[in-house]
Amino acid sequence: MTDIRKIAEQIVETEGGFVDDPDDPGGATKYGVTLGTLKRLNRDLTGDGKITVEDVHALTHTIAADIFLEHHIHRPKLDSLPSMIQPSLFDMYVNAGPRAVKLLQHLLNKMEFDVTVDGLIGPQTQAKAHAAAKAAPYHFSDAYAIERRNYYFRLADTRPSLRKFATTRAGGKGAGSSETRVFSPKISPK
Repeated sequence: MTDIRKIAEQIVETEGGFVDDPDDPGGATKYGVTLGTLKRLNRDLTGDGKITVEDVHALTHTIAADIFLEHHIHRPKLDSLPSMIQPSLFDMYVNAGPRAVKLLQHLLNKMEFDVTVDGLIGPQTQAKAHAAAKAAPYHFSDAYAIERRNYYFRLADTRPSLRKFATTRAGGKGAGSSETRVFSPKISPK
């Protein structure tokens, strides 16, 4: 069984402290939570009646993890999917919102587990994801990870300013070619 709280805390650690990079579509971010997310959730952390960059600065590890659990696991029902894909799917959902689910649905279709690609996790996606996990238990999570990587490569190819967010196999930042392996800007959900 996957410990989703632990996944949320790991993402908070990985996402790190405050950043407001003009090339990052997510804007002001701390621990992976953007100013846009705080506004959407109406989270005035400073208590001044406004939601601003100061509220992003006020985020704590615990608040960020709680936001991820409620709004990026429970509400979209990621916790109803096979545990083997939850860490990767959850991490991508933090960055790309429902696009992470659409990517899963496209993968299920490629695997001939026909589902509607709508970015929502309903009974059909749940059943087909569990069937895929049962049919290919050692490959399903790897296949999702590859789809995720390829999505980010395509995104970086269309928006070169985002390449600097990628990490290389050696762990450095800023690659833009075959050395790139992980990419995680804050992409606005669509």
